[in-house]
Amino acid sequence: MSAQRQTSFQKITENGAFDVVVIGGGINGLGVYRELSLQGLRVLLVERNDFCSGCSAAPSRMIHGGLRYLENGEVDLVRESLAERDALLANAPHMVRPLPTTIPITSWFSGLFNSAATFIGKTGKPSNRGVLPVKIGLALYDRITGKRSALPRHQFRGASATLKTWPRLTRKLLCSATYHDAWISYPERLGVELILDTAQEVPTSVALNYAELLPANTDVADAFEVEDRETGARYAVSTRVLVNASGAWLDQVNAQIAPTKEAVKPLVSGTKGSHLIINNGDLFEALNGHMLYFENTDGRVCIVFPYLGNVLAGSTDIRVQHVARTRCSKDERDYILGSLQLIFPDILINRDNIVFSFSGIRPLPISDHDFTGRISRNHKVHRIDGPVPQFCMIGGKWTTFRAFSEQTTDAVLQELGLARLKDTKQLPIGGGKDFPNEADVLATRLMEDFGISRQRADYLTDVYGTRARLVIAACQQGSNDEPLVSGLNLTAAEIIWLVENEHVEHLSDLIFRRTSLAIAGHVTTTVIEEIAAIMATHLNWSPQRLEQEGQSVLDDLRDYHGVSLEDLRHRAITRSKECA
Repeated sequence: MSAQRQTSFQKITENGAFDVVVIGGGINGLGVYRELSLQGLRVLLVERNDFCSGCSAAPSRMIHGGLRYLENGEVDLVRESLAERDALLANAPHMVRPLPTTIPITSWFSGLFNSAATFIGKTGKPSNRGVLPVKIGLALYDRITGKRSALPRHQFRGASATLKTWPRLTRKLLCSATYHDAWISYPERLGVELILDTAQEVPTSVALNYAELLPANTDVADAFEVEDRETGARYAVSTRVLVNASGAWLDQVNAQIAPTKEAVKPLVSGTKGSHLIINNGDLFEALNGHMLYFENTDGRVCIVFPYLGNVLAGSTDIRVQHVARTRCSKDERDYILGSLQLIFPDILINRDNIVFSFSGIRPLPISDHDFTGRISRNHKVHRIDGPVPQFCMIGGKWTTFRAFSEQTTDAVLQELGLARLKDTKQLPIGGGKDFPNEADVLATRLMEDFGISRQRADYLTDVYGTRARLVIAACQQGSNDEPLVSGLNLTAAEIIWLVENEHVEHLSDLIFRRTSLAIAGHVTTTVIEEIAAIMATHLNWSPQRLEQEGQSVLDDLRDYHGVSLEDLRHRAITRSKECA
């Protein structure tokens, strides 16, 4: 058990009384945990697995206003999303960055009545979007944002100008439209930064991963226990309010902690979304730094954009009947690869180019829409009465997590008869605090102050923002701040720092979420073995625990991310040859 975890449980042992308990450590749970704590409340957050390891680990990596939502008539959601996009660009500039987005258009008027069909109750799939409806949508997008937008307004290009900029695009296009949204580099790390910021500002609050809230085995209706899922130990806690932020698992949690007729009534309906990470130089170059936002043959919107040196492509949108951990199926993989051939018909993209895949369930409000793209991405707070009132966070998306957290917090404050103390709209997050206008400025200062190489400085700036100073200062005090494996920037000293400071309990936490090793296609058998050995020494793992941790990562890569042991071994051999 890490020292951080021991400290957290010690706080609960000394005082188990909390104002609010938040269930769920995805981005909405972490957002409301910070929001509530900053209002002067003592808050406990419990997450059954690792932070941002469920739905929040599988977003499109887009931070966007939701151009498609206009087609559903959700103007208020677009307005909120655009405002939150711009806020994240300002508050987390080390991770949230502008993303020029281009729509290749192949018809003039098709799709003009998509929104009108929604307003009169049609729920089927939309038709192909032509020049006129795209122009109307982008004009409205710009108007909603107004002069306050941090990003440029949209522009249209004719076919010849489009093909000059993207020569590998399909010749079927009539023109293209470019607008700007944003993308996030390390969403799971941003979630951890919310916890670290809260710990600094409100040390009485506690956030626990690998923990679960359970009704106490007593006749007292408002008595609870927190179970440490690592040891099985239980700790008595009490709370004035519950916030259920468990996403796709919301209904299951309701049935467990508040078994009333209202609590078990379904509130969430999930859809599965899968994405691929593709290593294909031709495709990466063809994108020319833009995201392409286009339609598949079934009318569903697809995306493809440069991501951490590779290409991210997606996504699917499939109804699910049962909530569980999920993976990208072969059909979904072929669907996404097939979509890319529509816009880049002469670029050969095959299954061997896929270095990672990921899939998650979107926790959407209950809906009877036939076409899943019509289901609202909006969010709402649902109150359940009881000995301890419960507020359920239904829906939502990464872009709007702060606004949703604010809305939920205001409902809780009203319940408790308290006034808001602090606004978070302009509050920096983690390494976004005091981040310069240009990342190169920070990297240069790190080089000068710590005597490190440009490559190391760029890496630390990219991953940690202004928190890079803390990281490199600690690493230079350690005994091994050299690259763990040739060709990687990660060092043994940095791994130890992450274990000590970022709530790392398992090897998988580090491989999948505190670093980008897995999703960027950098993980190999050698990398897994080296990191596991460092963690085993630092956390006093037994040989059996060490073997279990390594096997668990291998199983996850194979079962949920399409990366086999043979793939990992091949990468290790290839990297060894490249670095020889």
